[in-house]
Amino acid sequence: MFQSGKGVFDTLFEAVSEGVLVVNKNQQIISINKSVESMFGYTKDELLNEHLEILIPKKYHPNHGAHFSGYMKHQEKRQMGRGRDLFGAHKNGKTFPVEVGLNPLKVDGETYIMALVIDISIRKKQEEELHELNNELEKKVAERTEQLSATVDELKEAQNKISNALKKEKELNELKTKFLSLVSHEFKTPLSGILTSAMLLGKYKLSEQQERRDKHIKTISDKVHYLNNILNDFLSIEKLETGKINYKYSSFRLTKVVDEVIYNANMLLKEGQNINYPKNIDELSLFQDEKIVELALSNLVHNAIKYSPENSNIDIKIEQGESYTRFEVKDSGIGIPAADQKQIFNRYFRAENALLSQGTGIGLNIVKSHLNNLGGNVSFVSEENKGSTFTIKLPNKANS
Repeated sequence: MFQSGKGVFDTLFEAVSEGVLVVNKNQQIISINKSVESMFGYTKDELLNEHLEILIPKKYHPNHGAHFSGYMKHQEKRQMGRGRDLFGAHKNGKTFPVEVGLNPLKVDGETYIMALVIDISIRKKQEEELHELNNELEKKVAERTEQLSATVDELKEAQNKISNALKKEKELNELKTKFLSLVSHEFKTPLSGILTSAMLLGKYKLSEQQERRDKHIKTISDKVHYLNNILNDFLSIEKLETGKINYKYSSFRLTKVVDEVIYNANMLLKEGQNINYPKNIDELSLFQDEKIVELALSNLVHNAIKYSPENSNIDIKIEQGESYTRFEVKDSGIGIPAADQKQIFNRYFRAENALLSQGTGIGLNIVKSHLNNLGGNVSFVSEENKGSTFTIKLPNKANS
């Protein structure tokens, strides 16, 4: 029986810093190491021959038997509790989070289960602290966006703290990992440009040097505007994921939105670029969230400018039927490679031919999410090196 190999097991178990225990097919505890005693507060004599449920919080007892039976039918080395949080029960009545690895073994023809138990209380605490830090960052960004140019140093310090915390936390999900990578990459160049221009401004003190001062002031303003847009994108992602978006519906003329989009876009135009204003829209109106419509159209127009060459046209067309309005933005830019087109609306994805241009790969994902929420959609046709046409389709009247 199991006791014949007890000396070997005891030597092995005591050499392991994690908690190790062995149960038989009846869930009777056969052996434990000192780490289990320390972790759960029991002595070895108090646990040996006891049912495994002594170490499991009572509220989980009803389902535990079924989980154990299921494991015994398909015995394999694996992590216990996939997709669930697991907890251990201390002798003093308190519970604590654990990770458990299961390993089946046979001794003298008998089947046993060896469990490796790790107390992850510290890790859980760090995750909670990290979550609180992210919430605090979101609050600070919302309050200080208008003063971003005056708080660059503070923002950079906060970014570094978050970066360090994220790097140390091995259990971060994929979204947070990509967030860190993008923030680190997209903030570095604008921040450097702001700091350089701010330093050079102090050197131009003569009145005849006003033109140079204006140049650096514009550089700072442009880069702050770029950083502000990135921050707004990240905040939009968080709100979309948590369902915190409250859409504000109203009736408005399309000319109001188009005028605002083109006015802002004109400041981004390259040499010789031109935006063709849509025809016959003076009488068109929508009952939708005006800010979201403006955000979506702005994203498509800005992308058209960014990925089109100098001396090229960007065409905007708007058509309205009985139920839906279609917005079309056409450019003659670099286009989207065929191999990348299926992923173009995925978060953080950037086409291979756009990797050298600034961008986070977030904008189109946000646009698509908002439009879906409003009952609309966004689509495109594109050919590499020949241009792209993006189309927004929205109901004329939202179901508020």
